[in-house]
Amino acid sequence: MSAPRGVNQGVAPVTYGTGDRPPRGDYGRARSDYSCDQDWARYTAADHETYRRLYARQLQQLPGLACDEFIAAVAQLGAPERIPRFDAISERLLPATGWQIVGVPGLIPEEAFFALLAQRRFPVTDWIRRPEEFDYVVEPDIFHDLFGHVPLLFDPMFADYMQAYGAGGMKASRLDACELLARLYWYTVEFGLIATPAGLRAYGAGILSSAGELRHSIRSPAPRRVGFDLQRLMRSRYRIDSFQATYFVIDSFRQLFEATAPDFTPVYRQVREVIAAEGEVEAGAVLPGERQFSAAAG
Repeated sequence: MSAPRGVNQGVAPVTYGTGDRPPRGDYGRARSDYSCDQDWARYTAADHETYRRLYARQLQQLPGLACDEFIAAVAQLGAPERIPRFDAISERLLPATGWQIVGVPGLIPEEAFFALLAQRRFPVTDWIRRPEEFDYVVEPDIFHDLFGHVPLLFDPMFADYMQAYGAGGMKASRLDACELLARLYWYTVEFGLIATPAGLRAYGAGILSSAGELRHSIRSPAPRRVGFDLQRLMRSRYRIDSFQATYFVIDSFRQLFEATAPDFTPVYRQVREVIAAEGEVEAGAVLPGERQFSAAAG
């Protein structure tokens, strides 16, 4: 696949919804597709200790809150005592689902992101948060990207969904529909819940890598948890500076893949028509007749 339009000339990208502050990261060492080599030797002992502490804190929260597929695959990240080498993870991931890990200096433009996903190459930020950012970091760092996203790439159905999302993103950029597609990513890949025989579980990376949102998403009575509906989801606004007020619940990864496999061109048109007539749906709102899920006990 050819490189996305535009050439990286060492300038941090302007990315959708990231605010006024330029993204962190050394973009001068990135290639034209925004990938870069992981300079593993530059990680300090403090960096490895930050990763170890983050991993240990999240791992102990997973039982009863994270989906089984994630729990089964998280060990594929390797030893939790140090930041993993991307090539070592790729050696295990490639034969499992055909995916590879590639380093990026930080947030990258949408088209570059979509192009990498379409090639089954998942971009992972190669820097780690500072100790004073242990509980909260504004941008995704290596811990969020690795611990939150990579384990489910070992699941064949979810891995296929991620590639399909990337291919759809390339088309969305030509249809001026990136905002609608970004909502799909936010409410599934980042903050999705799944209904299982044992109860609600989290599969979204933003939840699974968060110290507080994992428990909040499953057990707090505050947020709304509604059944997955593609067009409803694309109308829904979200917050980036607090725990989510709405979570969408899928029944299976197959449901997610099948709902998002068809051509979205007519979907975008229909969603825009509904937004024009009825407006967008605010975070935390519930529409008449929607299927809702209660918080889990505990």
